Amino acid sequence: MTRSDVDPRLVRLVYVLDQALRIPGTRLRIGLDPILGLIPGGGDALGAILSAAVVLLAVRHGLPRIVVARMVLNVGVDFVVGSIPLLGDLFDAAWKANSRNLRLLERHATGQGRPAWRDWLWVWGLLAALGLLVAAVVILAVLAIRAAGVGLF
Repeated sequence: MTRSDVDPRLVRLVYVLDQALRIPGTRLRIGLDPILGLIPGGGDALGAILSAAVVLLAVRHGLPRIVVARMVLNVGVDFVVGSIPLLGDLFDAAWKANSRNLRLLERHATGQGRPAWRDWLWVWGLLAALGLLVAAVVILAVLAIRAAGVGLF
């Protein structure tokens, strides 16, 4: 599958989100996604919703579940890291989750491309990192409650 075989609305949405504007004096391009991240309290969430629309449109092409999972995790990383003020916006501009997801769609939508080992590695690696993050938050919460002298633990 080539870019011309993909729904033009999807290609246009990815372009707007990741590449619509050229930074003057450079060859770098950014889109609406990192700009939305500058809006406190919801810009990154709106960007994630638009990115979810990219994933939903891509699912219509019959991608393997593991590839869809990788796409969702690309959006999740974009949202979580992108939520960090200023640094996250620079990350958004470089990460370009939607462009990554469009490349995954182009590679797998024909049904002929099997998920690569790196697709599985990416998904399992992020799930492991998420598990460690949740465990760390729980441990820190328990320690904070104990330090506060609340008799829960």
